[in-house]
Amino acid sequence: MSDRWYEKAVIYCLDIDTFVDSDGDGVGDIRGLIGRLDYLARLGVTCLWLNPIHPTPNRDDGYDVEDFYNVDPRFGNLGDFAELLHQAENRGIKVIIDLVVNHTSDQHPWFQSARSSPDSPYRDWYVWSDTQPPDRHQGMVFPGEQNETWTYDRTAKQWYYHRFYKFQPDLNIKNPQVREEIKKICAFWLQLGVAGFRMDAVPFIIEETEPGNPQSPKDLAFLTDLRQHIQWRKGDAVLLAEANVEPDQLKEFFGDGGGSSNRIHMLFDFMLNGRLMLALARHDPEQIIDALRDTPALPDGGQWATFLRNHDEVDLSRLTAEQRNDVFAQFGPDEDMQLYGRGIRRRLAPMLGGDRRRIELAYALQFSLRGTPVLRYGEEIGMGDDLTQKGRDAIRTPMQWSSLPNGGFSAAAPEDLVRPVVSDPKYGYETVNVTLQRHDPSSLLSWFERMIRTLREAPEVGSGTCKHVDVPVPPGVLVHRADDTTGTMVFIHNLGPDDGVVDLSSLEPEAQFPNDILADREYPDPGKLDALPIAGYGYRWIRLCRKP
Repeated sequence: MSDRWYEKAVIYCLDIDTFVDSDGDGVGDIRGLIGRLDYLARLGVTCLWLNPIHPTPNRDDGYDVEDFYNVDPRFGNLGDFAELLHQAENRGIKVIIDLVVNHTSDQHPWFQSARSSPDSPYRDWYVWSDTQPPDRHQGMVFPGEQNETWTYDRTAKQWYYHRFYKFQPDLNIKNPQVREEIKKICAFWLQLGVAGFRMDAVPFIIEETEPGNPQSPKDLAFLTDLRQHIQWRKGDAVLLAEANVEPDQLKEFFGDGGGSSNRIHMLFDFMLNGRLMLALARHDPEQIIDALRDTPALPDGGQWATFLRNHDEVDLSRLTAEQRNDVFAQFGPDEDMQLYGRGIRRRLAPMLGGDRRRIELAYALQFSLRGTPVLRYGEEIGMGDDLTQKGRDAIRTPMQWSSLPNGGFSAAAPEDLVRPVVSDPKYGYETVNVTLQRHDPSSLLSWFERMIRTLREAPEVGSGTCKHVDVPVPPGVLVHRADDTTGTMVFIHNLGPDDGVVDLSSLEPEAQFPNDILADREYPDPGKLDALPIAGYGYRWIRLCRKP
């Protein structure tokens, strides 16, 4: 069994500003987060992923950074952050932070200097063009909110490139000084004690932008250099990357052509995520089966990160138009539920109509598939969304801790909150909160705790193989297995509403006292595996055998 910690982790993603406010100013902070580490430890979290923590004008939820070597004063200071790392380590929780180095804020001192004079030492830290590039209106990440990727700066008297918003000028990765600065940023936070980085927009970080060339080359060798740098600084540090690229390009982000894993440790599995959503929408596992079969073999040490909901929209851009429309019809039928023509800006619970059976099924399925599961804050209690908020902010509402005003998130006046707390009758904080579910052993929160504890007893899922079991099954049923030196698990998930019976007697010769370790209800003992009942939207995790 591998001893790479990230292969057996449970990652929990949160924004500090919407988690817990300790000082009553309406904004979540580090001291508030420290006070809830025991909650995360009880849930079973082993790795905490923090969305941007740096000082920022905050025009893009913190992704417009103006100082990479500090903490946003709204959250606290570096001393508070060091204490967070210490207290998290005491509870066996590692902390990774967002590394947002594709661009800076236009308020960053580097850019202010760069635009001030052609002789500025920072001029070449950004990407400029003397003339208007012909691809000015191509490559926008946020269609409908952006209308260009090149903007003219009157002070600099040049055009500057920005893959994202115009207030986020791109750094010039071709400049060796920029590369060294990125490595220096990583070294700083590793020295402070973080366990690694979630790298934002990696394909754009390594893009060597050329004006007029929408297919500018990418320097993957920089990822090799960065990986070597961080591992010399901290041997078990991890890079978790966002790289939503074509399937045939994915392996290049894990390692070079030599077959070693010498670049990114983990990639978010966007291909699987889209197919998971399609399978849930159609009540048909065929897309998941295809995903498992089509997954490229990863180099030793390479790992997928699985997710259902992340901090952005549900990105369906890898699906066909017909497939995307099927998902929209089921989970985001109204235009204000959709975003950028490609995604859904809702949380999972309302997408599934608040149906507890389907919510459990979806997360039982995600957590049993190959890779490391990532869970967005609030999903464990079935939080809802606020579609009155703009864009992605619909799912970035304050955590709902109790029935106290503001859901126990903050003692501030409601108008002073960083964002309003969800308050509708079905998903509002008075109905959905941690305290209520803590006192209910049948709550979704209690289920998540039990499911994650069970996962920790099945290391095959994180570090072993994951294969579809190709046997005749009722419509809507998926059977897959996970194998490792520790043993074998078999999983049955019914994506449809109708009950069924599955015959897995072909696996009986491998079995050693098979038994359910997690299920949606009490089922008869598996016996000879020849007649395994499964309820509509049901699931069964069966320990087939354990090896010493």
